[in-house]
Amino acid sequence: ANTVTYNALISACAQGGQWERAHRVHAAMAEAGVRPDTTTFNALISACAKGRRWSKALDAFSHMRKTGVEPDVITYNALIAAC
Repeated sequence: ANTVTYNALISACAQGGQWERAHRVHAAMAEAGVRPDTTTFNALISACAKGRRWSKALDAFSHMRKTGVEPDVITYNALIAAC
């Protein structure tokens, strides 16, 4: 699997309101050695927002910044929706 595949899975989890599953997919992505991108984190933050888990969304954003992935407008919109 590659980044696009994992992004699709995380996005599907976000659309289905499955924030916990989205986090598990993100963890599996890291275990597989696949590097997340902005789209990955946007989907993960959106999943947290839909699950009303604002602290998890902020944690994901913090992890995004620590890994050197640059946020975009979608990232900030998802963060606002989470809070």
